[in-house]
Amino acid sequence: MPARPDASSREIARGVDAFLRSAAVEHGLSPRTIEAYGRDLRRFAEHLERSHVRRLSDVGPDSLAGFARSLASRGLAPSSRARAFVAVRRLLRHAGAEGAFRDDPVRGIGAPRVDRALPKVLRPDESAGLIEAAGEGDGPLALRDRAMLEVLYGGGLRVSELVELPCSALDARGGWLRVFGKGSKERIVPLGEPALEALEAYRSAARPVLARASARESEALFLTRRGRGMTRQNFFLRLRAIAKRAGVSTSRVSPHVLRHAFATDLLEGGADLRAVQTLLGHADLSTTQIYTHVSRSRLRDTVERRHPRGDGREKRKR
Repeated sequence: MPARPDASSREIARGVDAFLRSAAVEHGLSPRTIEAYGRDLRRFAEHLERSHVRRLSDVGPDSLAGFARSLASRGLAPSSRARAFVAVRRLLRHAGAEGAFRDDPVRGIGAPRVDRALPKVLRPDESAGLIEAAGEGDGPLALRDRAMLEVLYGGGLRVSELVELPCSALDARGGWLRVFGKGSKERIVPLGEPALEALEAYRSAARPVLARASARESEALFLTRRGRGMTRQNFFLRLRAIAKRAGVSTSRVSPHVLRHAFATDLLEGGADLRAVQTLLGHADLSTTQIYTHVSRSRLRDTVERRHPRGDGREKRKR
């Protein structure tokens, strides 16, 4: 029979639970983030118990350094270790706000460094090819798929934002969508004429047909063939099938890749970085800045392929 947790273990657990409730209710973190933080903080609580640290107020730099070493010894990826450290920082700062510490225990303790990989992107012609392939055929599913890809690429939405759009999110006259992103933060996303036209064709000719398949009316803008709201998994499978028809490797295509393409193509077209940050719904400008590196990489590739002193890859293809 497992041993019952002692009073000190329960005290730490209560502190973790209080932080997670606050993060969800007061700070609006998404359920997926709360779930990930919960896993990380359970590991932290287990580390504290092994280290005979009985209360959050007893946590100090040595405890944090030991936790960092324990994460590395588990073989976790740097990104996972960094996320765990963010969770611990936020937990301790929450406890500090409640008066648990005289001094900030996380001061001077750095999180594991994560080297960001450049995101995958598509060329503009590849993005256009996907949209054309999505609209092949005259049925309601083709109209729906084309509208979804036009919105995804034309508005830079996250896939969760796309599939969760209600009908009321679209202002067709104003030409924009009201989108709720991470942390339920609202933003207005303008759409170009191709996306608005595709949406109008879908809403007038396809959505009513799909809606009749279900006895219960759905508020979702995009419906499955059964009349229910589209899911992330269903859309991902549809996108893979569309990529095959378009002749684009499925390993290079995902909903997030189209979001990357939206941002990169905007920057290469001369858009202001702050404007792109707003359109993407990024809280931190540094998250958006990675697309400037992608843009430079694409420019270098253009020089290599097209300049007389490049490596001539484009010429050899002709």
